[in-house]
Amino acid sequence: MQKLLINGKKELVGKIIISGSKNATLPILAATILSDHVKLTKVPLVKDIFTMVELLKFIGLKVNISKKDNQIDVRNHDKNIKTLAPYKLVKTMRAGVLVLGPLLVRYNKAKISLPGGCAIGTRPVDLHLFALKKLGAKIKIKNGYILAEAKKGLKGSTITFPSISVGATENALLAAFKAEGKTVLNNCAIEPEVRDLVKFLNNLGGNIKIKGRKIFIIGCKKIKKTVSHKVIFDRIELGTYMIAAALIGKKISLNKVNPELILTEINTLKKMGVKLKIKKDTIEILKSRNLKKINVSTKPYPGFPTDLQAQLMVLMTRASGKSVIKENIFENRFMHVPELKRMGANIITNNKIATIFGPSKLTGAEVMATDLRASVSLVLAGLVADNRTIINRIYHLDRGYESLEKKLKNCKARVKRI
Repeated sequence: MQKLLINGKKELVGKIIISGSKNATLPILAATILSDHVKLTKVPLVKDIFTMVELLKFIGLKVNISKKDNQIDVRNHDKNIKTLAPYKLVKTMRAGVLVLGPLLVRYNKAKISLPGGCAIGTRPVDLHLFALKKLGAKIKIKNGYILAEAKKGLKGSTITFPSISVGATENALLAAFKAEGKTVLNNCAIEPEVRDLVKFLNNLGGNIKIKGRKIFIIGCKKIKKTVSHKVIFDRIELGTYMIAAALIGKKISLNKVNPELILTEINTLKKMGVKLKIKKDTIEILKSRNLKKINVSTKPYPGFPTDLQAQLMVLMTRASGKSVIKENIFENRFMHVPELKRMGANIITNNKIATIFGPSKLTGAEVMATDLRASVSLVLAGLVADNRTIINRIYHLDRGYESLEKKLKNCKARVKRI
């Protein structure tokens, strides 16, 4: 099994080009089922994307990946289609459940494995099924599979989500795309990745508008046979490297981004005393000393993202005083804390709240990654720690970070995969 070795205390300097968004690409790949031919550019070549591609191929789509220029070409010839997403392809990547909506739209039926358990929380698909039932789908759960059917197609409806869910919003969007009449989604997720999906669906012939936390969808009468789409940048990758630069950067330039989409993250780092220069499509982080304590709560967009909570916690270990994080999205997202404590962090957790006392001197240790964002927080800790850090189970990292070691090495970090 592969490990990451990091020799810390090496100041970072250089440029990093931010990849396309994994969380935007996955629902758009699911949506390619609806069209005959889709060409996606700026696709991040990470494990979750390859898993979704395998799922599309299993269903019967023709998929070609150009690794040289980060493009994916998807064709659906309606031949030998299986309206099935098996457990082996859904268990490692929950986004597999997003093919449910498009399969119902195009083929009026679907059999989708219930996703396996997730380390950071249960993340049930109840809200996905709630929305699809409102659109007229008949749904049963049998032997660990969702059996869905809409023999006469789906019909527009008004759906009010009891809580905000990115995945459920996306599945409802995909299912309502061609539903007869008008659909209104209330209390929606409005993350940039959801907006990118809406942009793609509108390019495909959709009539979808977002107003506040409402989404209005008029059923598409004619789907375009061919469409191209450039995926937005990965704001979580950007936030991760911003924090890395704040921890131990001399001067890091982060390119090909839209700062307008991460104002909460920028303001949070500014409050902590991080020195930033914001340009049109670039963020520059300068050497930041005397970091300040801060209190942060994770919230749906435009609040502070849960996917940056673990990384921010590492930065808090360098700040003077008592910082607090309240995790409001997932019930089990402090699993990186014991590993950070082994490296010398002073952190106390109590249910949803983590209290971080700083500044702490971090020392290299052998640690274990438990999920995608927890694993990258250990990389950040290793960059700033004395001596050598060894990170086990780095397959979590490969699910969501493209060329992590290469990008860090280009900025003078001492990182090695063995």
